Amino acid sequence: MYAVVVTGGKQYRVSEGSTLVVDRVTAEPGEEFALDQVLLLGGDSVQVGTPLVSGAEVRVSVLSHEKGDKTEYTRYLHRRRTRKTKNGRAKLSVLKVESIQFNTASA
Repeated sequence: MYAVVVTGGKQYRVSEGSTLVVDRVTAEPGEEFALDQVLLLGGDSVQVGTPLVSGAEVRVSVLSHEKGDKTEYTRYLHRRRTRKTKNGRAKLSVLKVESIQFNTASA
C-alpha cells in the first residue's frame, strides 16, 4: 500500500517503512505524529480524494533534524553595475513512515 501526502506545501509518495526528507517539522526526534493530508491511497484499489481522502492518515516518526546542502546564488544589479551574492541552507527533517491507516467507517 502507498499514499500521496502533503507536507510543507510539497507532495510525497510514501509506503510503509520508507524514509523521506521534508522541510523541518516541529516534532522532536523520536516523536511520532500523523500526516492527515492524504491525497491518494493506492494498493489493490486506488482511492483518490476530493481533495483529501477522508479517514486516511499516515503515521510517521522523526528520525533526525538536518541541514541541507549549501546553496549560493548571485544577482546582478544592472544600474549599479554590482553583483550581490547570497547563500543559505535548508532546514530539513528525516521521517520514517510507520503505518498507513484508512478508517472505512468515516469515509
